[in-house]
Amino acid sequence: MNRTTKTAALGRSLLAGPYLLWMTGFILIPLCLILWYGLTDRDGALTLANVLAIADPEHAKALWLSLGLSLVSTLICLVMAYPLAMILSNMKFNANSFIVMIFIMPMWINFVLRTAATRDLLTAIGIKGGNMPYLAVMIGMVYNYLPFVILPLYSTMLKMDKSVIEASSDLGAKPYQTFIKTIIPMSMPGIISAATMVFMPTMSSFVISDILGERKIQLLGNLIDLNFNHSLWNNGSTIALIMLVIIGISMLFTRNVKKEGHTRGGLW
Repeated sequence: MNRTTKTAALGRSLLAGPYLLWMTGFILIPLCLILWYGLTDRDGALTLANVLAIADPEHAKALWLSLGLSLVSTLICLVMAYPLAMILSNMKFNANSFIVMIFIMPMWINFVLRTAATRDLLTAIGIKGGNMPYLAVMIGMVYNYLPFVILPLYSTMLKMDKSVIEASSDLGAKPYQTFIKTIIPMSMPGIISAATMVFMPTMSSFVISDILGERKIQLLGNLIDLNFNHSLWNNGSTIALIMLVIIGISMLFTRNVKKEGHTRGGLW
């Protein structure tokens, strides 16, 4: 029995081997390199000068602009996707699946291709990156990541206990009270997952701002790309580290909010 157990454990370890190799080669080692370059100068000496450089006007502007665009894009995506997810979750199965497929079809198209198509569409209606770069980039972010918001919200709402919502109405709650005190807390895991899936990629995005903003605005992702393309590994790695810290803080925050959502959901 012990030999069988050890053999099974060894087999599971061998099955996990390819993933461990992949994670080591493409996640752990690059992270270690970013950490090393970010905290050293060109001579390899430890320094915090690169970290303090984020206070420079150019870096600070890119940081706050990235945060602002990411937060606003996330909010817009949630406002647009939430009622749609509610409608889809209450529809019949066949029509439901067809409509969901329509909304996720843009995800099957190449990211750069659909961003370029968005640029042509915006140009046709008078929104050009050269004249209105912030608006163009905002629309591009919402368009590209809206499907990533719909799916987690839709999946969460499908799993909600409809009897709890009905009980809230039976107990005399008005529709808006049921929505605020019952539906939103019950769907909080989906809201957090959706917000995370938009905030993280938009925070590090540089393709959208390059194509739609026509290089009129610089986000953190653009600064990282610019530094690496000019072999400024130390500066680029430091900006990447700062971005990782911001994303890590947002993950901790969303994790705590998700836990609170599990405990606070229920009848009003």
